[in-house]
This record gives sequence, C-alpha cells and structure tokens, in this order.
Amino acid sequence: MKKLFFLSALLLMSVVTFAQQALWGGAPVVSPEIHDDNTVTFRLKAPKAIKVQVTGDFLPATPIQTERGIWEGPGIADLKEGKDGVWEYTTPEPLAPELYMYSFIVDGLKIMDPSNVYMIRDVATVTNVFIIGGGRADLYKVNDVPHGTVRRMWYDCPTLDMERRITVYTPAGYETSGKRYPVFYLLHGAGGDEEAWIALGRTSQVLDNLIAQGKAEPMIVVMTNGNAWQEAAAGESSKGFVAPNMRSPEAAKAPEGGFELSFPDVVKFVEKNFRVKKGKKYRAIAGLSMGSFHSGNISRYYPDMFGYVGLFSGAPSANPKSTCPVYTDFEGKLAKQFANPPALYYIACGKTDFVYEGVTNYRKLLDEKGYKYEYYESDGGHIWRNWRIYLTEFAPKLFK
Repeated sequence: MKKLFFLSALLLMSVVTFAQQALWGGAPVVSPEIHDDNTVTFRLKAPKAIKVQVTGDFLPATPIQTERGIWEGPGIADLKEGKDGVWEYTTPEPLAPELYMYSFIVDGLKIMDPSNVYMIRDVATVTNVFIIGGGRADLYKVNDVPHGTVRRMWYDCPTLDMERRITVYTPAGYETSGKRYPVFYLLHGAGGDEEAWIALGRTSQVLDNLIAQGKAEPMIVVMTNGNAWQEAAAGESSKGFVAPNMRSPEAAKAPEGGFELSFPDVVKFVEKNFRVKKGKKYRAIAGLSMGSFHSGNISRYYPDMFGYVGLFSGAPSANPKSTCPVYTDFEGKLAKQFANPPALYYIACGKTDFVYEGVTNYRKLLDEKGYKYEYYESDGGHIWRNWRIYLTEFAPKLFK
C-alpha cells in the first residue's frame, strides 16, 4: 500500500513538475534575438540535424514562377551549428523597420521556431513573426494609445442564402460616445478570408495608432469574407476544421458575381447594427488583389454607394463573355460612376508586382477617359508588406 502511495505521489509530482515547466520554464534558446543595432539572430536547437536554414521576407526575395506570373518568394539562408547542437544565423546587416515573417527548414522539413510563440496564418501557410520598430512599422505595434474593439459577427446574406461571418473594428470610445461613424469596407485577396486583414494587415493596430495621432478620422472598419461559397474562414464555419485552400472546388458552384451582388446585404447589416453615418460620402471600400477586383466592381455597379475607393495591387477588368450584370457594359458603368465621381479613387501597386501591367493598362483607360485618380507606387511585389503600406497611406485620406 505504501509502495502504491509512493508511486502515485511520484507520478503526481512528475505531472506537476511538467505543468510548472510548461507554465514557467523558459525556452531553451532565445530566437529571434533583436539586437540594439537591429541585426537579428535566429537560433534553433537541433543536435541531430544535418542542415538547418531560415526562410523569411527579411532575406532577399526568391523569384517563383507561377501560372499567374512571377511571385516574390521568401529568401533562404543557412544556419551554422554551434555548441550543444544550437544552430545560429545573424543577419549581416540591420533590418529596416517592418513586420517580418519567417520559419525554419530542418533537413528539408519546414517547421516553426519553437522559441517564438507568435505566428500568423496566410491561407494554408503558418509563419512566425516579429517586428523591428521605428518609422511606419510603429503603426503595426500595440502602443500606449486608446484601443478600439474587434468583433467577429454573423450576418444574414439572403442573396447567397446563408449566414456569413465578418470582422468589425470599432474605434476607441465607440461604446460610450453615442456618436455616429463613417464606415470603411476592407476586402482581402484570393485565398484569404475575414481574418486576413486583422491578422496580416494589422488593421486594428494601424487604425488605433493613426486615429490617436490625429492622422485618420475615427471610423468603423468592416472586413468581409469575399469567397461567395464560404460561410466563414476555414475552421470557423459549420464545415469544421477544413484545410484552407486557394482554390476550393466549391468556388465553381458559387454564382458568378455573387460576392459583388450580395454586398448590399453587408451594408444593410452594418447600418442596422452599428451607429453609422449613412450616404456615399461616409462610405469607403478598398481591397487587395482579388479584393481590388471586387472593390472596383462593387463601386462601379453601385455608383452611389461609395465616396472613396481603393485598389491595392489589382484592378477591375472587362469580361466580354460574361452575362453577369456586374461585369457587362464595363465602360458604360465606369462612365456612370465617374459622372458623379468618388471623392477619392486610389490605386496602389508595387513596381515588381505581377499585376503591374494590368494596373498600368487600367490607369491608361482612366487617363483616356479623363477620370481622375490618385496613384501610389512602391517597391516590391504582391506581398503583405506593400498592402500594409497602402492601408497606412489610404486610411488617412478618408472622410476628410
């Protein structure tokens, strides 16, 4: 009996010790370590590994050929093994202020950094993240300023015959101010969902900081799910923990132009459930890539709905084969939109973005027609680093 009691006590102590280690124990190595000069050291304890590498967007980009063109993939660097099987790599130069993403590759297998609990999902890829502060990157940080509220909500979408999920940011003080606010509808790209802008785009941090600095008007930001066949982000719908996918087989079943045609359902829900200022001059819409296509189409199809339009890394285009009313008579609808033009029609694109030619052609059309717009060009390609920049540039221009 005493022996059984001793073994039970020993087992309990082991469990408690393990739990305490999980709660209070430190990581075996420090990674990433951001030095005072903004160089960064990455470490991984892998004594049996043969080759360890780090891949991330802080390294020179690697061109990747895809069916959509050349994408900028993350670069790769080798770590060197040191004492006790700890592999290490330090950036040769200080990193510029930015939010960076990275992961390790151990003998060909990509893994997360076990010493860094901060991770972000982009479609079906999960990466670690860290921030080098300073300049624009300080907008991506949680600073000592008043903070807004982020809600995940479901709305009725009769056009698509389903309940759908949105993410809504309300500015600091919304709950108690009694004021009404303008609304900015912010759309994601292909493969994304209603979580993309809040996680990868740092929307709540950007708006908190811009509003606190007096650079942006207090506004509500609504981040939708632009995939007409989806109720919600992967893992957040009735389908359970399905794998995120850039091209779901279900997409083919969705009605053509379904998201654009159903957009008034979103606006109706927001204006019923939040204190908003109604009317064209109090509504903005913008999106990246596919979301840019959607923003261009929605604002053209409903020309009296949005007074501010932003196209990030993409542009709407004519489809002469389509019979969907959203896409027919492209130039006619565009002319109607610009007969009473938006207060701001904003286009932004990276110099090496694979959509650069398409954006340039769309700008030529606008120039030929005499339709006024504002253009912002950045370095780099089809990447979140650019889309965060465009958000920080676009938001301060709204509702002035």
